[in-house]
Parts: sequence; structure tokens; C-alpha cells
Amino acid sequence: MRKPFQFVTAIASALLINSVAALPDRVGDFSLLDSEGDFHQLSRYRHQDALVLMSYDSSCSSIDGALAQFKTMQSAFADQKVSFALINSSLEANIENIRAERARLGADVSLLLDSGQLVSETLSLSKTGELAILDPDRLTIVYRGGIEAAASQVLMDEIRGNLDSTTVMQANGCDIQYPAKRQHTDLVPDYATEIAPIIGEQCASCHREGGIGPFAMDSHLMLQGWSPMIREVLLTKRMPPTQVDPNIGHFSNARYISDADLQKLVHWIDAGAPKGVAAVDPLTEIQFPDRREWQLGEPDYVITAPKHEVPATGVLDYINVDVDLPFEEDKWVKAVQYIAGDESVLHHLLSYVTAPQEVAEGEAAQGNVATRFLEGYAPGKVDAMTFPENTGVFIPEGHKLSMQFHYTTNGRATSDETILGLYMYDEPPMYENFTQSVSGMFRIPPYEQDYEASARYVFNEEVVVTGLRAHMHFRGKDMKFSAEYPDGSMVDLLSVPNYSYAWQPTYALEEPLRLPAGTQVHVTGAFDNSEHNPANPDPSKELTFGLQSWDEMFIGYWTYHSAKPTN
Repeated sequence: MRKPFQFVTAIASALLINSVAALPDRVGDFSLLDSEGDFHQLSRYRHQDALVLMSYDSSCSSIDGALAQFKTMQSAFADQKVSFALINSSLEANIENIRAERARLGADVSLLLDSGQLVSETLSLSKTGELAILDPDRLTIVYRGGIEAAASQVLMDEIRGNLDSTTVMQANGCDIQYPAKRQHTDLVPDYATEIAPIIGEQCASCHREGGIGPFAMDSHLMLQGWSPMIREVLLTKRMPPTQVDPNIGHFSNARYISDADLQKLVHWIDAGAPKGVAAVDPLTEIQFPDRREWQLGEPDYVITAPKHEVPATGVLDYINVDVDLPFEEDKWVKAVQYIAGDESVLHHLLSYVTAPQEVAEGEAAQGNVATRFLEGYAPGKVDAMTFPENTGVFIPEGHKLSMQFHYTTNGRATSDETILGLYMYDEPPMYENFTQSVSGMFRIPPYEQDYEASARYVFNEEVVVTGLRAHMHFRGKDMKFSAEYPDGSMVDLLSVPNYSYAWQPTYALEEPLRLPAGTQVHVTGAFDNSEHNPANPDPSKELTFGLQSWDEMFIGYWTYHSAKPTN
């Protein structure tokens, strides 16, 4: 039985007659993190009939009254398929203040962070306390205005599927200021001096001819043609593929992009992506090193893997190859670069230093496994990997290299002959580099949208953590890395709130973290095996650990070295 909507009155019908109605306004997809670091994407709410957002600013004198009305409305629709959240539309950027404010609000509502104000702009929010009622399936806004009977009537009609227009009502509250939008309206960002440099730094190294991006950003014409797509992937946080929560840890190789740069890009696109008056197009002048060339100069030793034929279709088992090394003395590796024979089919390549009779299981191993891991090639890991200063991978004399290849077919028969270059230390470094895989068991039910998983491991010696990598497959949703010190205190090190199987770099800590002996490290996360996960190949499948992409894994990789020098 439906809960009565107590504050919906007969006045609603008259208000709706006098409202400004039009065809449903499309807002497109967008994503935001909330104050707790959780990821919210409009299209991921398609299991709900509606998403209700209210603009929020704690400094507004009328916000408490609006918040009370908002919670009343939330309570009235508690038994409906409707989600409610606040969106911080102010310029408040201090995450600690926002989290303190979130604690005051209570645990029953999320506070979304819109520090660049781009989502609030897209929704045309103008007042603190203003509502936006969204249709997640059609990516449209069906109501914008004050919290009143009209809003509840629209929400009921949306639940019943009776809406074919957008209702706009006047809202009361403090004005929301959009200084960046006002500035860029008065003076559109210049393509040559403002936009092209951002693209060159953030995008063009992948989005270039022969790069791993699906199209090249090598001219104004290309950028203008792809501008609607660029705007969408910026607002959904698909690009740049940072993935990490910027409020947890900091990593030297995460592709952070500032709010100011995002505002310039989006406002320039909204203005029609004008070229301006520059005589030379800066993007046509950018030169990138050939990915098939050695980035660090000629390696000390080059390994050519066996040539593998990859058919046009079908499923290929993992291929394990042992390569003998000719070294007649112990060696220390300083850096590694992989050059894939065919990037389009080489899904990943893992390399381990193994004893003559040792078998490296790689990702086939389950549980918490410490390995003498050399390095790997994977989506997002295309540059040479240099180990931290005075740290290297040890290759004892007589050991071999064990390589594990995973290929995926793409409709075209091809072959792959990957090479890797090793750069050696002249003298042994102080520390040996290790990788600890922390893996958990799981059984994900069909259609489960938020299946939680966890794993943990105890370091029995004092170690220094230098890098972290999350690994799941298509149902991977999020993953967080934390350390629990012997005194019971906890610290979060890395959060990947919107995991992507297509982007799996090892995130290098800008400041390596020393963990005392007895520290227990935790890897926690969740899977989305529902039909609302756009990457999910089969939501009806129950999932356990498996090697193929349509199976699943849950592994957190910890790169570290002992706190005590090796020599």
C-alpha cells in the first residue's frame, strides 16, 4: 500500500497549469563523487524511476528550511523507486568542511560534490534549495523549481510514466553564483592559448594517430567534430581516466585535471568550440615520441617474446612462456619498457623472475601471493616503468623470466611479437622491489548491483609502500586500499570509486608510505553484476574467480620494498 503524500494538495493542479512547460529537457549523463568518496552517475540510477537533487550551500540562511522540506518529501516517497541527494552547488572546496557538514545532515542523504559547478550549470540551478527531478532512463530533467506541491505532483506523474514535458517553477533561496561561467560568457576561452595546451597535456598523448585513444585530437577540426563526445566524457568522469578520488592520497601518475581546466573546456564547447584568430593550429604542431621506440634510450638487454598467432574470433587460454636469461651474474633491473606487437589484441602481459624449476601462476594464483614480479603490460600501462630511486628487481644468476600472455580477439586475424627492454643498475641498489597481491574469494549472484568483497594481508616486517593497483574485470565497481596500523588506527591510501577494466595503471605514491611491522592492509570493493552496468556482458551469470575477462577477479596489488636495505 502506498504511503500517503501528505503535503500534496489540490493547489498542485492549478500550479501546474500556470507553469512553464516544454518538451523534456535533455541534460545528458553526468557523474559526481559524494562527500564520502562514493561515485554517482545519472545513468546508473536507471533501476529507479527518478533521481531528486536539491542544490545545497550551508552558508545560505534559508537552507535549513529547504532541507526540512526536502527530507519531508524524501520521507513521503520512501516506499517508491526514487533516490534523493543533495548537490553542493557552491564554490566551497574544503573537503573537511564539507564532510563535517555532511555529518550534520544525517546519514540518510548523500551530498554530491560539484566543485566546478558544471553539473549545477547543466541542470540550470539558480537558487540554493532548488530541486531538479531527473529521469535517469531518458537522461532528462522533468522538474526544476522550488520544493512545493507542484514538485511532488510531477514526481508522482514521473513514477506513473505520465510525463512528456519539463515543468519549470520559480524557486526561492540564495542566488547561486557562477563566476567561471560568467567570465567565459564574456570572454570565451581562446582555442590556441587556453584550450589546445590542456588537450596537449591531458589528452593528445593517447588521442593521436596510432595511439590507444579511439580518435585523434590532432587539430581544431577534429576537436570541434568530437566536441559533444568530449563534453560527455568530461562530465561523466570517463576522461581523463584518472579514476582515483583526489581527496584520498596523491599519485604522481594519476591524470588529475583541475576544475579550472574542466570549466574552460566545457564552456568553450558550449560556445561552439570556436577556433579563434591564431594563424597556426597548436595541435598540429605537437610531436610525440613513437611508442615503438625506446623511451629511455637503448636498453641494456632486449627480450623478444615468441610470436603468437591470434585468430579473428574465439577464446584464447592464457599463454605461459619461459625465457632463459644469459646472465652469468646477479642483475638488478632499474626500469622496464614493453613494446606490444599488436596493442589491439594484447590484453595483458605479466612477467616474473623465477628459479629454474619454478612455475609462475600469475593471475591464476588465488589468495595473498608475494612474487618477484618484474613488470606488466596492461590497459593504461604503456610507458616505460622506472622503479623508485635506489630500488630494483633482483634477478639472481641462473634465473629465468616467466611471461604470461592474455589475448582477446577483435574480429581480425593478427599476430603479436612483443619485445621488452631491461635497464640495469651498474651497482646493486639499496632495496629490492616486491609486489604483494591481496586477493579475496567471492561468489557474485546474478543481477546483484552492489556485491561487496574484501581481502586483507599482514606485513610481518617494516615495509615502504610505493605503488597500488586495483584489478577486477567487467563487473568491477570500486576498490579502496587501506592500512590498519598495529595500534588500531586506519588510513585510506587509494580509492578507485569508478573502476574501469580498460584503465589499470599502478598508481605511484607521490610520497612512499612506511608501514610498521604488523600492519594489516585491507582491500575492499564492490561489483556491479546488474543490467545497469554498461560493461556487463551477462548479468544473469553467477560469478566466481576465473581467468577470462567475462569471469571475475578481486586483487589489490601492493608494490613495496623492505624498510631495511638489502645490502
